Amino acid sequence: MRSYDATATSTASPAVVWRLLVDARTWPVWSTVDSLDTERSSGLDPDGRDPVGAVRAFRTGRTVTGERLTGLDEEKQLTYEDAFNWAIRDYRAVVDLTPAADGGTVIHWHGTYSTRWGMGWLMERVMRGVMQRMADGLAAHAAAQPSGAETP
Repeated sequence: MRSYDATATSTASPAVVWRLLVDARTWPVWSTVDSLDTERSSGLDPDGRDPVGAVRAFRTGRTVTGERLTGLDEEKQLTYEDAFNWAIRDYRAVVDLTPAADGGTVIHWHGTYSTRWGMGWLMERVMRGVMQRMADGLAAHAAAQPSGAETP
């Protein structure tokens, strides 16, 4: 089993960060994914509050991967697992949001996964970089949001 661990800090409150994290429609704006594939997704909430069990399919280039939400602890923790992914299996991820002393939010995005034979060294490097960019993108985009505003 392989793992990654990414941490970023945002000046935004946990409430603002949470709204972006739970709404799959915002991910292409702040993350490394190109688009949300609504045809391969299921259970998405039209108001951007995707529930446990929703499958969110994201396209990056020609590749579409899916994640199933497995846990939501409002403004504290989001958990998910792979629903379909050609390169990794047994993927489990946790995004913890912790209030920072200065009023911002510490984002801790970590996960474990297995790879197809021969892909371990490559996926370890890719996952570490991609997931750090995800955490950094979430932190930066959340910081740019007005604190009481609805997210796009």
